[in-house]
Amino acid sequence: MGKILIVDDEKNIVDIIAYNLKKEGYETLEAYDGKTALNLALSENPILILLDVMMPELDGFSVCTEVRKKSQVPIIMLTARVEEIDKVMGLELGADDYMTKPFGVKELIARVKANLRRQDLLDETAKPPASPERPQILTFKDLTINLTLYEVIRGGNLIDLTNLEYKLLIHLAINNDQIFSREDLLKYVWGYEYLGDVRTVDVTIRRLRTKLEEIPDDPQYVLTKRSVGYYFTRDY
Repeated sequence: MGKILIVDDEKNIVDIIAYNLKKEGYETLEAYDGKTALNLALSENPILILLDVMMPELDGFSVCTEVRKKSQVPIIMLTARVEEIDKVMGLELGADDYMTKPFGVKELIARVKANLRRQDLLDETAKPPASPERPQILTFKDLTINLTLYEVIRGGNLIDLTNLEYKLLIHLAINNDQIFSREDLLKYVWGYEYLGDVRTVDVTIRRLRTKLEEIPDDPQYVLTKRSVGYYFTRDY
């Protein structure tokens, strides 16, 4: 089933998580500091990373940043800190999900499965069959989305998106001019099983705009309908 990297400086937490993941059939890798975690993340190709924030050597935010330069592996941040800014920062840096300690093992397993299921469904959702109504290359203004090559190009430049950002963009672009509430996007992009909150959608939209839009604060592609939701405009 693939290896899951567990990163936490508290060995008892790592042991408990590893035990329960192995019961579910997963293999595990363990790290107790940020430097070891980064080395394992880049050398062992885990299918998912459970990443604590407060660690020696490198903190979780730094590890997440470095991993995202090389890999789009799903990352779930684990934090004992309850400040909203910590949750937002993890998502801004490219994490897919977060959990606040203390958390239940059943909820953790559910989050792991939901994130892996979303990853597995990326091909089905983001690469729809070609048809006259749904071509494999979408063009909006100076933006081109190639559904065959999984490429997004704006102004001739390739845009590096995480799998979650890509799936979100594709969902909005294919259904252009249709407004989706945050709850809708959690359902269709994150998956029915996703247990996060709507703030996750806002942060991911902002992250997508930072990469996609020439002026993120004045977007021309991913727009907001106040008090309703988000939509992709095809006005070109």
